[in-house]
Amino acid sequence: MTYQETTAWLFSQLPMFQMQGASAYKKDLTNTLLLVEHLQHPESKFKSIHVAGTNGKGSTSSMIASILQEAGYKVGLYTSPHLKDFRERIRINGEMISEDFVVDFVAQNKSFFEANQLSFFEMTVGLAFDYFAKEQVDVAVIEVGMGGRLDSTNVITPLVSVITNIGFDHTQFLGDTLPKIAAEKAGIIKSNVPVVIGEYSEETKPIFIAKAKLENAPIYFAQNNLEVTYECALLGDYQVHNKKTVLQAIKLLQSQFKIEENHIKLGLKNVIQNTGLLGRWQILKQKPFTVCDTAHNSHGLKIVLNQIQKHSFETLHIVLGVVNDKDLDSILPLFPKSAKYYFCKPNVPRGLDAEILKQKAIDFSLFGRVFNSVSEAYDEAVNSAKDSDFIYIGGSTFVVAEIV
Repeated sequence: MTYQETTAWLFSQLPMFQMQGASAYKKDLTNTLLLVEHLQHPESKFKSIHVAGTNGKGSTSSMIASILQEAGYKVGLYTSPHLKDFRERIRINGEMISEDFVVDFVAQNKSFFEANQLSFFEMTVGLAFDYFAKEQVDVAVIEVGMGGRLDSTNVITPLVSVITNIGFDHTQFLGDTLPKIAAEKAGIIKSNVPVVIGEYSEETKPIFIAKAKLENAPIYFAQNNLEVTYECALLGDYQVHNKKTVLQAIKLLQSQFKIEENHIKLGLKNVIQNTGLLGRWQILKQKPFTVCDTAHNSHGLKIVLNQIQKHSFETLHIVLGVVNDKDLDSILPLFPKSAKYYFCKPNVPRGLDAEILKQKAIDFSLFGRVFNSVSEAYDEAVNSAKDSDFIYIGGSTFVVAEIV
């Protein structure tokens, strides 16, 4: 198969949470354990850092990887989802995995995948681990896909575990209360492995403490640390918390790696060019000021929408699209009633019909027009806006993916 045929097979033949939702969620790690055994345990051949949390996982993983890279190490980075190209998920020092490696890996293991009915995510994790082992990375930063306890990535024993924060997302899988969600994320806490908690609440802190005690894992709460004002290429307000989390994790890693102050400064400053991270308060134009952001749940959107209000503008134009399992009652009340809305459907099977989104938005006094695609909605916003206006594109990672 060609690279295009290989990725088409990965996407279409097997259940994938991003595309299909519930049917792709596995209830245990049996398949992943079978897979890593089949691949001769690549996950044991490199050092790793494991990053879970509701929001900020991608930013936090990228900042840690960038700092380690600036310190001169060969650094693997596994993140999800991708925005443009499947290969964005698997990088070494910012370079995406080669198309040939993806093609060969699938060709060599396809019969095993089919015999064991592996999911898209399980296969991709196997691919990342195999690649990092064969390329002999010094360390790999591994971002959890969803949850933690049952996530395919949770077969590693990292040097440090990181949990960024807890908010409501994927509640149909992870639970409908913050303590339940925290318990799933806390599933990455391993025996005697230090864990960094980025943000906590009265409800979630006891969950983390109990699990860390059970595993005899030293626990650090980064939220209590003083803010260190390093310049960072990631400009979202929410990065303040992520930076604290990163700095605490780096402090723990300094016993294993030679990381100096300058590496930290450069790592944060060069994080986008070092890792290729996109879509985090990404400024697309200055006039009208245009920003896209992948925040897609109430915890993340609240911060982004507050940041928009800190800017001065005449009219706010919002290009908005979501997926069909999004809890609209929790996110639509956060959006400003005074904005002009451009409703659209992201081009994935899980995209919510824009007309349904528009009707639901009316219940919250949010008014606008429906467009046939994200790009059509975006083009109309650009054509309608004056230089003194503000355009925001968001609601879903998949909406942002069609713009950047």
